[in-house]
Amino acid sequence: MRCTIYLFRHGQTYFNQRKMFTGWKDSKWTADGKKNAYAVAKKLKSKKIDVTFCTKLARSRETLKSVLQFHQQVLVLRDDRMIERCYGDLQGKSHAVFIRDFGKELFDTYHRSYNVPPPNGESVKMVEKRVGSFIKDLIRFIKKYKVNVAISAHGNSMRPFRRHFEKASVGQMMGWTMPYDDFFEYSIEVREGEVKKPKKSDWPAVHLPNHVFKAADKHNVLKKYY
Repeated sequence: MRCTIYLFRHGQTYFNQRKMFTGWKDSKWTADGKKNAYAVAKKLKSKKIDVTFCTKLARSRETLKSVLQFHQQVLVLRDDRMIERCYGDLQGKSHAVFIRDFGKELFDTYHRSYNVPPPNGESVKMVEKRVGSFIKDLIRFIKKYKVNVAISAHGNSMRPFRRHFEKASVGQMMGWTMPYDDFFEYSIEVREGEVKKPKKSDWPAVHLPNHVFKAADKHNVLKKYY
């Protein structure tokens, strides 16, 4: 018996359209963003989905809401380990302005390097560790309850998720562009048997703080993920 994970990105936001560092800031959908979400919803319309996950950010929740119009009696859970990468001090700033003020080389380092975090933010390597924690719990959850899962995620949290299931290299992962209007599908082998319907209490939400600290900081509440 196999269960399925459906992973998709939120629809395009104004920050995405204007090429700004978004991170944990909320940005409203563009008109295309709504169309993106509906396109994903239509592609998933015929799929069997039992449990869904989103993050606290509106773009994740609204995209999932679009998908759920075609699926009834689905358990909706939130886990912020799948939240977007925190860009720290760069959040809300324009890519073009940053390049003008600090140069393309530093922009590329903060924007696309694997292990260099922006000031007071996260590197992709740090994101991969918290996403890895989510994946371990998710696989246990799927095997226990034998459910198909849909995840409304973010571009940079999808990178390590895809890397895990596609056995990709860091270089391949960092070169990916995540679509706004499509999904990725992965299967998990489970043992057949009686299915116990999951409850919200079976997956406690993980609430991240409003700020990311370096992993070495003794006050870092995310230390267990890093």
